Amino acid sequence: MTATTADAPPPDLRLPKRRGVELLLLIGAVLISVYGYAAVGLAKNDAVPPDVAGYGAGLGLLALLAHLAVRFRAPYADPLLLPIAVLLNGLGLVLIYRLDLETPKDQAAPTQLIWSTLGVALFIAVVVLLRDHRVLQRYAYLSVATALVLMIVPIFFPAVNGAKIWIRVGGFSFQPGEFAKILLAVFFAAYLAANRNALAYTGRRIWRLQLPTGRVLGPIVAIWLLSVGVLVLERDLGTSLLFFGLFVIMLYVATGRTGWIAVGLLLAAVGAFVVGSFEPHVHSRVQDWLDPFASIDAGRGPGQLAQSLFAFAAGGMLGAGLGLGHSILIGFAAKSDFILATAGEELGLTGLTAVFLLYALLVARGYRAGLALRDPFGRLLAIGLASILALQVFVIAGGVMGLIPLTGMAMPFLAQGGSSVVTNWIIVALLIRVSDVARRPQPGQVETGIIAPIARDER
Repeated sequence: MTATTADAPPPDLRLPKRRGVELLLLIGAVLISVYGYAAVGLAKNDAVPPDVAGYGAGLGLLALLAHLAVRFRAPYADPLLLPIAVLLNGLGLVLIYRLDLETPKDQAAPTQLIWSTLGVALFIAVVVLLRDHRVLQRYAYLSVATALVLMIVPIFFPAVNGAKIWIRVGGFSFQPGEFAKILLAVFFAAYLAANRNALAYTGRRIWRLQLPTGRVLGPIVAIWLLSVGVLVLERDLGTSLLFFGLFVIMLYVATGRTGWIAVGLLLAAVGAFVVGSFEPHVHSRVQDWLDPFASIDAGRGPGQLAQSLFAFAAGGMLGAGLGLGHSILIGFAAKSDFILATAGEELGLTGLTAVFLLYALLVARGYRAGLALRDPFGRLLAIGLASILALQVFVIAGGVMGLIPLTGMAMPFLAQGGSSVVTNWIIVALLIRVSDVARRPQPGQVETGIIAPIARDER
């Protein structure tokens, strides 16, 4: 008779942390960015830029510090989030530097590098200091109050390019609405998590939509209407569209009712028609979208949207090459709203597709982290933050490609804009924190040598 081993203790299984994979991907992201920086110099000046080593060392140091923060404070975090953010930020610095060569009196890359450094510093601060994302749930109403203040303050400052979304003090300026979107995501996640059952199963049923009682739905709708109303007064239609989409997505995730999506699309269409018909600034953008070549037919030359379409067409499949395009003809917004046109012209459809895939992967990993969480607040927060990135990319890419009217927002990580890049680094930090909790092994997961799935709460 042979002794049985059925009662032997299970092996000590450990889930992989993947920090080594993250470090290798970070090295690749930095090398790709340095190569792009050198390629621009070779194309424009037939020589590698003298500061290419400094650029690579600076970007590499920022990536290393961020990696160390994740390694020691969020060891189970998703290994793809940080490398994707570093690569997108590095490509953005390359594209802005490339456009700076066409505008010697307007150098934006050094300032963007400073803002990127601040963004990474705040990323590290969030990862190190925020030990549990559920702490944010306690500050839901403080978050929404702060967000409304940040959105209201720019009303008292002069408009810039038709929109009152900037605060300028001396030579310093920032866009407070960028930070407000994170705070509103925190509030929406906290409120919907606390009232998800009432939103899904109480109230009156009309056709296929369960309408919650006013006591439950009223507060969040009031906050959303107030925030969107302020943004309409400021003529910041891009951010108002983002907040509307964020509200509908999170409401759908919290309730599981697809009818909210239909209602959201209907309200968005009605609102777009009304604002586009009666607000002059928006109406002009709608007219440009309907006929981007009207200014050419009138003998005034191509406008920004027409120049953007020309840039995409000139790029073809493989692109003209870094530094060899003419997207600077777009004008004052070439480094901000229309920087995607530079990527399309000089990297071609192939490079542009790669950029979109990076964004898609970043959003997908955020959704994955949210779906793996057991607490409703964390799930809604992760999906809300990832949806902010997804909506921004859709709205900006659709505008510069002529699919929807222009909205005047900044492409995440790529475009010139200090407030935008700092905010996006904070979003990635929060997703890192959430994914660490989602992937961290829980007590009782190892049973007889098999890793059991984490139980999820039932709605």
